Amino acid sequence: MNQANILDTPQVYPELLVKCKEVGFTMPSDMYIGTFLKTLISSKPNGRFLELGTGMSLSLAWMLEGMDRNSELISIDNDNELIEIARHFFKEEERLQLICADGDKWLPQYKGERFDLIFADAWPGKYSCLDEVLKLVKVGGFYVIDDMRKQTNWPAGHEHNASSLIEVLEAKEDFTITKMDWSTGVVVAVKTK
Repeated sequence: MNQANILDTPQVYPELLVKCKEVGFTMPSDMYIGTFLKTLISSKPNGRFLELGTGMSLSLAWMLEGMDRNSELISIDNDNELIEIARHFFKEEERLQLICADGDKWLPQYKGERFDLIFADAWPGKYSCLDEVLKLVKVGGFYVIDDMRKQTNWPAGHEHNASSLIEVLEAKEDFTITKMDWSTGVVVAVKTK
């Protein structure tokens, strides 16, 4: 098996990689987490999905590839330049709602429907507002985080934050979790009750 043999890369993906270099974006999502998200999302027809941390839209491209026509995706980032880049690349995408907001403020105020999958790729929903975001996962839904293995761009002391987050997730009685020492370090939690 060759995991690097990825046959279904989103058409826009190479352009997004070029844009990353152009703007000097140094925290792009790993291609493997993208294809993994696509696979999980494909299991949820008519799904509702949330991405916290739009970034350069690399994972977003994969998530959209996995969605059926009746699904919806909200992607949030606090950087307006990144949201505008996403709007440029996905301007024709009616299933997508892009929001420029601070996730720490948006999450406690959100009163809409729950989600079939939440990908928390930013501080909010991962290291802050964790309880709020986990309440937004439907029973049978996924909560996915990456970058849980030590990264070269981590600030001093962040390893403790990651370890503490894992301990909190392990103690949750309404989720079952799998920790994968793969890609950048992935945790998948499924809400069971």
